[in-house]
Amino acid sequence: MPKQSLSITHYHNRIEDEERMRPLEFGLIRRIFSYTNKYRLRRNLLIFFVVSRALQMPMLAWAIGEVIGGPVTNLSRADASFEQSGLFWGVVGYFCLAALTNFFFHFRQRLALELGESVVCDLRNEVYQHLQRMPMSFYSRTKLGRIISRMTSDIESVRAGVQDVFFVSIVQGGQMIGAAALMIYYNWRLFSVILAMAPILYFINRHFRRRLSKATREVQESMSRVTSTLAESVNGIRVTQGFSRQDTNAGLFRQLVDEHSRYNMAVAKSSSLLNPLLEMNGQFFLAILLLLGGFQVFSANSVVDVGDLVRFFFLANLFFAPLLVLGNQYNQSLVAMAGAERVFGLLDQKPDWEDEADAVAIESIEGRVEYRNVSFRYEETKPVLRDISFKSNPGESTALVGHTGSGKSSIINLLAKFYLVDEGGVEIDGIDLKKITSESLHRHMGIVLQQNFLFTGTVTENIRFGRPDASDEEVVQSVKDLDCLDIIESLPDGFHTEVGERGASLSLGQRQLVCFARAMLANPRILILDEATSSIDTMTEAKLQRALERLLKGRTSFVVAHRLSTIRHVDKVIVLDQGRIKEMGTHEELVAREGIYAGLYEQFSKASQS
Repeated sequence: MPKQSLSITHYHNRIEDEERMRPLEFGLIRRIFSYTNKYRLRRNLLIFFVVSRALQMPMLAWAIGEVIGGPVTNLSRADASFEQSGLFWGVVGYFCLAALTNFFFHFRQRLALELGESVVCDLRNEVYQHLQRMPMSFYSRTKLGRIISRMTSDIESVRAGVQDVFFVSIVQGGQMIGAAALMIYYNWRLFSVILAMAPILYFINRHFRRRLSKATREVQESMSRVTSTLAESVNGIRVTQGFSRQDTNAGLFRQLVDEHSRYNMAVAKSSSLLNPLLEMNGQFFLAILLLLGGFQVFSANSVVDVGDLVRFFFLANLFFAPLLVLGNQYNQSLVAMAGAERVFGLLDQKPDWEDEADAVAIESIEGRVEYRNVSFRYEETKPVLRDISFKSNPGESTALVGHTGSGKSSIINLLAKFYLVDEGGVEIDGIDLKKITSESLHRHMGIVLQQNFLFTGTVTENIRFGRPDASDEEVVQSVKDLDCLDIIESLPDGFHTEVGERGASLSLGQRQLVCFARAMLANPRILILDEATSSIDTMTEAKLQRALERLLKGRTSFVVAHRLSTIRHVDKVIVLDQGRIKEMGTHEELVAREGIYAGLYEQFSKASQS
């Protein structure tokens, strides 16, 4: 069945670009359990309890056989009192062994759950830290839902592999080996009958392994698509409702859910065939054992008594019982392998670039910025910047102007080191950005973007994000400096107002104000404003003009804006068109030149007056 994904307008088939691996790969299993090395004592103690319980189970069956084959069988003898005493002590011994077995079972379960949780906790932290190191290009091409599914369902699958599959399989496999050893000891001829089923079990397992491997992998991938589409739908709910797309989107999502359900049904059908087949084979061979064992007991020269036969059947049941459990564990192992493959695939995904080994952390900067013959492209065949060269001195404000797609945001993305240049170089204080660590660079930089993100929490907490060690008084002062204290205080709980997820409880303008205050509190040497006033009404924008002048004063700043009223007083205006610099100068110089900027400014003036 082909894998499918959801399109905005229609449902179509498409194979996900994911590397395929063998379901049970030793290297992958070894890597999973390398995460238990940190908890070596707990893991080794768990292995002790697991192996002990695996040996205890056959001993319980052996003890029952001994009691039945000894005292119970011989109670009719003259010295019945002796046999009754033997029965009593046999039951006591069995009870003690059973109690010890359950004591070990308690710690086996407890330690397995603790080990699984510890591994999952470490794995989630490692994935999160890895995501923090990935550059912006990774997030521009990776769906949010797929990242979420790696952190949730895929890691949970790994948990099952660590705490259940491995240790349960050891218990069940050890139980089979122990029972087999005792059966060989008591009657190797009868046990040879059991060996005859090995080829049958092998071919059954081989057939269903292939089917289950494919089906479980498809379940994991389809769930990732469901999660991805759900996340995208929730984020875009305003657009969906605004264009009355609820029914259409629900239908497309229903097809994804139906697809996921079909894959789950395929797993269920294969499992529902495998498990009964394993159980039927066990029952079939027990019937053969009963027949052959009965003939041995009743034969004239038999050395096998009823007690031995009963003991053998207890052991045989203990030998066949794990087959069903191991079949289920095999299914779980396939899910765990698929989840681990996807998680490690993310962890092994190298960033498009990393700080160079000789990059240095800068303690302070003056704010001198220079672009030298910079060319850049997001895709190999589509350049977005061509031969960009300009300088900005410390404390100088530079505006970037141009039509949509002209390269304005790309210039500031390179300055913030979200991407690296393909040709040329960007320097700060004469040091190439490639030689500066990203973390130290960002400590001296403040960014206010068009689509600013607010975290769940209060207004104060979101402003303090710019400088976590700032006091409440400093947070309030940053708002006062923007002359926007009345706007924040007008909120239901003032600075303690909960902003909601992504700032949903605030208006667009209020969100921008919080982001301005965040940048003001950070007190950066380089400030970037990318369409920062596009979501603010004219009255609020006018109120912010004086505050922005104070915010920009003494800082090297780059302003990207469609509203040309926000850049009249900047020191330099750079006009971009199709990734090239077309004009450069002050506002007055460019208006007098009557070129591209003058035309843009005239259009803006007419639009403002209408």
